[in-house]
Amino acid sequence: MFFDEMLDADGQPHEPYADYAAWMATMEGPALRRKAREAEAFFRRTGITFNVYGRSAGDERLIPFDLVPRIISAREWARLTKGIEQRVRAINAFLYDIYHDQEIIRAGRIPASLIANNDAFLPKMFGVKPPGGVYTHIVGVDLVRTGKNEFFVLEDNARTPSGVSYMLENRETMLNMFPELFSKICVRSVSNYPTLLRRSLSKSAPPVCEGRPVVAVLTPGLHNSAYFEHAFLAEQMGAELVEGHDLRVINGRVAMRTTQGYTPIDILYRRVDDDYLDPLNFRPDSLLGVPGIMDVYRAGGITIVNAPGTGVADDKAVYSYMPDIIEFYTGESAILKNVPTWRCSEPDSLAYVLEHLAELVVKEVHGSGGYGMLVGPAASKAEITAFARKLKARPAAYIAQPTLALSTVPVLTKAGLAPRHVDLRPFVMVSPDRIDITPGGLTRVAMKEGSLVVNSSQGGGTKDTWVLED
Repeated sequence: MFFDEMLDADGQPHEPYADYAAWMATMEGPALRRKAREAEAFFRRTGITFNVYGRSAGDERLIPFDLVPRIISAREWARLTKGIEQRVRAINAFLYDIYHDQEIIRAGRIPASLIANNDAFLPKMFGVKPPGGVYTHIVGVDLVRTGKNEFFVLEDNARTPSGVSYMLENRETMLNMFPELFSKICVRSVSNYPTLLRRSLSKSAPPVCEGRPVVAVLTPGLHNSAYFEHAFLAEQMGAELVEGHDLRVINGRVAMRTTQGYTPIDILYRRVDDDYLDPLNFRPDSLLGVPGIMDVYRAGGITIVNAPGTGVADDKAVYSYMPDIIEFYTGESAILKNVPTWRCSEPDSLAYVLEHLAELVVKEVHGSGGYGMLVGPAASKAEITAFARKLKARPAAYIAQPTLALSTVPVLTKAGLAPRHVDLRPFVMVSPDRIDITPGGLTRVAMKEGSLVVNSSQGGGTKDTWVLED
């Protein structure tokens, strides 16, 4: 039995949904479906699409948007934000430690191999302290719910978390289509995210910065799946949108090409993976990055957001140690629970996982976007057999978790309202002196009946997320 966030077992609305349910009772199905078509047309006109990797070039799709909001009470949100802030502080402390004294390893709280054999660990970051001491300026913490007061962290996104543009556009769409709703229900605003982001990034400007920091967003280019978001955030922040060929190192600074010549950049919000960031220090065949940028960074000449090497913190094997990591750096027990996790690199865990593949969700340690994973209960015998072969060949590349009974929120279908599974990605902004958490975040929804996979690349959609005022 799944926990429905909107309706109880008797079909009555839970308290956060009471006012919305009363409004919904006055609406007719045809009117709502007309609004849904209007929303789709708006998203298409605005260009809110994403590219599906592994398909033909130019295969862009709209992310389905559902009109029924996901509503969180002020009390629930207060508890979540406390747990998220604790987790993000621990992640930054962990990243500083593993690139400096590695006290957590010496204390025996995590194995040395977890870092030494980690593909996301960058030896070139050893001994480097980022400007302001911030490694993860922007974090996406994926949460799932299984009951009234049961929330779990599914994974941490510490490299380049995406989806904030959809959060903002979802809210703008709802405000335009249902202004009367927002006059009846007091919902916390998310519209100031770009302003807060710019302010947060500016506080981590490098020592060489003079005056107002110059901020730029580095995109791989038009064909990247999240290009819409890169352009959107640059415009909303008043920052420049640049590609690798627009940048070069001049006099120890990274500078961008302008109509007046080259202008130094203070803060580079990069949406390019570590491997492609600097062809002189990483992949020599990369055309996406800037030759020599790592040397400028190590010398304190630029702030890179997020810092190179932060991918260690969203590694799914490291995730399994997060309760220990939180306790080690904060002296507190984790407020938000982890999902129980089997590390397939351990022989006993591998044996258990292979025996129970049909019941588990198995993920690649460095995977994202729902790719390379097995959802056992939804897989065929042939898929399970094939996956078992992959697992035996590279056990350290995978972790496994139980299949959680994810909560549901109704979506609007042709036949009416129907429950679908959801998760939640709040967006966290970290600066040297504070942590800001956007109220709500991005709710992703599995549009297929019974599906637990919410990723847009796998057919998932999005909802507006409302956090109620006190």
